[in-house]
Amino acid sequence: MRLSARSRHALFAAVAGTTLVLSGCGGDDNAGTQSGDIAIGFVNGADTAFHTCLQKAVERTAKKEGAKVYTANSHQNSGTELSNIEDMISRDVSALIVQTVNVDALKGDIAKAKAAGVPIYLTSVATDDADDILGAAVVDLKKVGSLDADWIRTDAAGKDVKVGVVAGAPGAASDLLVGGFTKELPATAKVVANQPGMFNPVKAQEVAENMIQAHPDLDYAFVANEEMGFAVRKAFDAAGAKDVRIVTVNGTDEGLAAVKDGRFSATVANSAMVIGQTAVEDTVGLLGKEKVDKIANIPLLLVTKDNLTKAPQYCPTS
Repeated sequence: MRLSARSRHALFAAVAGTTLVLSGCGGDDNAGTQSGDIAIGFVNGADTAFHTCLQKAVERTAKKEGAKVYTANSHQNSGTELSNIEDMISRDVSALIVQTVNVDALKGDIAKAKAAGVPIYLTSVATDDADDILGAAVVDLKKVGSLDADWIRTDAAGKDVKVGVVAGAPGAASDLLVGGFTKELPATAKVVANQPGMFNPVKAQEVAENMIQAHPDLDYAFVANEEMGFAVRKAFDAAGAKDVRIVTVNGTDEGLAAVKDGRFSATVANSAMVIGQTAVEDTVGLLGKEKVDKIANIPLLLVTKDNLTKAPQYCPTS
């Protein structure tokens, strides 16, 4: 008997080109010919650790569910995303799962899928009108940012402090993360720099080098993912700014280790594995007319040295 969506979600309490890769768990090119009545097209948004782990979770869960899965990556290009969706539709998939490049791209994506009669399930974000989609596994990205800001509020304890922001790529996740962070900061915290690192560690390190040179008295930095966070830490340390406290996002094994040893002060666990599992299980359930919540809210956890053991697994191990 399949677990209900509620039971599955209870297991966790506490976003190149148009070439498609036909794949299953483990990258087997013959996975698309497995038995099963459901074929899922997964359109991934980029190439960060989050996206890699998300795809692993989608592939592994699809295999467990007995569904075929086809994958494609849009590499942060909204035009490529739409082209990938068109190619998936041509494969006659039962449903699409999309980790969008940019929320502005969703209107065209959904219109194309609806015109073809292919239901679309979203990961990380949802549309204002839920009638347009099959469902969504939603991460409250504004809340992610606000949790990091709350940590700074507590740590600063009413003192006047200076904060730098290393954002991701403009649009979708980064704008929501940064918006939630800056809105929740206390009035005593002044954002003195806010620049995009494009979810690219090399770019993030350049941004951080310029930031600490312009603001050598920086107290805190919010970095939109851990991959960039490590590059920012490297830049700050090289500039003699080891006391700048970094708060970030993801909850990878490497990120948790950095929290443990003090390179990061806090991170928000946003499990790619849980998102991928939820997306596939709920897509299969919704297609089968099961009693599945249309919108699944992914749990979040602010992780510090005090609660490291409570962090969920971030990425499938195989």
